[in-house]
Amino acid sequence: MLQGFAPVVGQHARVLILGSMPGAASLLAAQYYAHPRNQFWPIMGELVGADPALPYAQRLDRLTAAGIALWDVLARCEREGSLDARIRDDTAIANDFAGFFASQPGIRTVLLNGGKAEQSFRRIVLPTLAVQEFACVRLPSTSPAHASLRAEQKRQAWREALRAAGIATAR
Repeated sequence: MLQGFAPVVGQHARVLILGSMPGAASLLAAQYYAHPRNQFWPIMGELVGADPALPYAQRLDRLTAAGIALWDVLARCEREGSLDARIRDDTAIANDFAGFFASQPGIRTVLLNGGKAEQSFRRIVLPTLAVQEFACVRLPSTSPAHASLRAEQKRQAWREALRAAGIATAR
């Protein structure tokens, strides 16, 4: 059984970015999006200054300073390897979103990093929430396994979603 990470959240979070479950490289490094070919940090580097060359703690600081919180839909699951497609849905246990949203009333937008994050959030989490006062937006996965879009296309989709949520981005 794999165990995910705690949320990364600052005092003034307006946007929550959700992945499904950290991949093997991330779990090993104990860092969100640690696979060197994942586009998450290059995209966040360009958009909000969370450059992959910065130490991990500074990248997280840049995200939270921009009003972005980071977490995963699943707290625990069984999965062989790192691919979302290998997550065993019958073992998937969601994080405590009712408690999270109660403690973070400023979050108005949930950005879902790929299809599995969206599917799990809509299937496991949304039915358990009494109030859903936020927009849910599925974005192209930043995973290297999602190769149907070029990096620039992914970056543009993320830029548009962050701007629509009121997050100031570069360019």
